[in-house]
Amino acid sequence: MATCGAVSRKKPPPFVLGLRCLRCGRQYAPGELDYVCGCRPNQGSDLGTLEVVYDYAAIGRVFDPQTLAQDRDPTIGRYWPLLPLAARASLPPLGVGGTPLPAAPRLGATLGLAHLYLKDDGRNPSGSLKDRASAIAVARAQEGGWPIVATASTGNAAAALAGQSASAGQVNVIFVPRSAPPAKIAQLLVYGSRVLAVDGSYDQAFDLCAAACAEFGWYNRNTGYNPYMTEGKKTVAFEIAEQLGRLQGGAAAVPDVVFVAVGDGCIIGGVHKGFADLLALGWIERMPRLIGVQSTASAALANAWRSGLDVPEPVKATTRADSISVDAPRDAVKALAAVRETGGAFVTVDDAAILAAILPLARLGAVFAEPAGAAAWAGVQAATQAGLIQPEETVVVINTGSGLKDVQAAMAAAGEPTVIAPALEAVRAAVGHWGPN
Repeated sequence: MATCGAVSRKKPPPFVLGLRCLRCGRQYAPGELDYVCGCRPNQGSDLGTLEVVYDYAAIGRVFDPQTLAQDRDPTIGRYWPLLPLAARASLPPLGVGGTPLPAAPRLGATLGLAHLYLKDDGRNPSGSLKDRASAIAVARAQEGGWPIVATASTGNAAAALAGQSASAGQVNVIFVPRSAPPAKIAQLLVYGSRVLAVDGSYDQAFDLCAAACAEFGWYNRNTGYNPYMTEGKKTVAFEIAEQLGRLQGGAAAVPDVVFVAVGDGCIIGGVHKGFADLLALGWIERMPRLIGVQSTASAALANAWRSGLDVPEPVKATTRADSISVDAPRDAVKALAAVRETGGAFVTVDDAAILAAILPLARLGAVFAEPAGAAAWAGVQAATQAGLIQPEETVVVINTGSGLKDVQAAMAAAGEPTVIAPALEAVRAAVGHWGPN
């Protein structure tokens, strides 16, 4: 199929060998194709999904754990040889990555888990893990000379693109479903994005964005369609391995299990690719099991996994967790491979469990998560009950987005404050209701 926009006219990334189709196996040279292979009808979940192929031998000659340890850059720029960019300096100046991985012993104790860690990607500049992908999108657009970058999003990917574009002076167009949370739309408008609120679903916004990119020559940042977005999201796996390694006195370490909420499937696919890169380089000796968590009200990938299907049947998504509300997942092939190839699983949780998970994450783990991020912890609870994880295993839960993205959900979980008169007696009366301590 024809590409949308210009093929990069500048120096190609030095360690990228090309793109390989995960459906038909065909390999493309760098710059030959931008988005998806033509072997599939390119609709819904049935895409000719591409994967970036690296020259690991060449990377290993210039990049090793010692080199990484000496790099004082806390952002994803520290992993530049494993990124699909011609130059490290192409990354936008608004730094992404370096988010914390605190231990959460009190939260873990509620399920009998001895080694629980929370990767809080709500600490990224726009408040979500998707800053990682958007940084790559803006860098590649500017390296390739595209005048405009566009994406469809339920909010987080759009906010990430808006922030990264603002820092780099990149014009961008955002397609969001009209129902996206106001806090997320506010981010887009404040950053100066051109926002088009589509009176329809996320899937309709996705298709409209793709059509507009093809028509107007814009760079398409869409998840699952642009293979380079996985390359940004995989950096969360690099950080997990590096941070666990420091805690254990080594260069890199691998958790036994990683939990991540899943919508389109690009994030879990990115986590898989990141650990696979480290395994190919010989920095780690095994892969962690990856467990994807979906809402029962948006469970296309979980359904496909249980049924042994390669292409999910679309659903009518109605979950309150808007960031993982998807009818037809666009990165299905990578998401299903991530779970199947690591001996992982998909678990489903209902929206009540998702909203209930917000409070323990915050009160026992000090992580304020939006519903999609909290879904990952709800998934840990479900997986523990199902016997999918053992008490002594090292478990990492990825929070993909800040709770400030959806304050209404947080208030629904936490309740309202106590209103009192401006008098000490009112304070005494209120405190009396709290009980001891």
